[in-house]
Amino acid sequence: MSTISFYTNPMSRGQIARWALHEAGAEYEQILLEYGTSMKTEDYLKINPMGKVPAIMHDGKVVTEGATICVYLADSFSDARLAAKANERADYYRWLFYASGPLEAAITNRSMGFEVAPDKEMMAGYGNYDRVVEVLNAKFQADAYVCGSRFTTADVYVGVQVVWGTQFGTLPERDSLVAYAKRVTDRDAYLSAKPIDDALIAENS
Repeated sequence: MSTISFYTNPMSRGQIARWALHEAGAEYEQILLEYGTSMKTEDYLKINPMGKVPAIMHDGKVVTEGATICVYLADSFSDARLAAKANERADYYRWLFYASGPLEAAITNRSMGFEVAPDKEMMAGYGNYDRVVEVLNAKFQADAYVCGSRFTTADVYVGVQVVWGTQFGTLPERDSLVAYAKRVTDRDAYLSAKPIDDALIAENS
């Protein structure tokens, strides 16, 4: 299988994709891009017209969006056993898209100072921030991972949202969320991927 071209910036959601690459055991070549310059070049816009990272190119195909990259790598590198089993698919897809949809929207809006008025909750889709958090909290009060007792690539994407949220204060430090963040960041793949981005950040600071 060919080496993956991995387009990223250490100060970005590229950290999600790097962690997923390490979980999958995939060989990759990183291409570092900068905001406002190399991300907006004609060559890169042919890869991702949004002009953002992460993106990967594998066997001539481009994959963008963090959640999609996680699922794609799980499917492409099946030996890593990161994809959902038949009886796990409901939770796998439900919480993966919960994190990439309602959770991320609620966190982003709140971080930008936008609160959904009670009479506008139907328009917002996710309702309100507090409800989104309580649903997530209840999930990890009941289960160790997205699919119950087994780690899957869904825990890379959901895990990053919880890790960053509890680290930067965009999610409350509920016991269940802090414990979940600890479980996923104790993984060997996370511990091998994160220092790479940390070192790149330090080089450019």
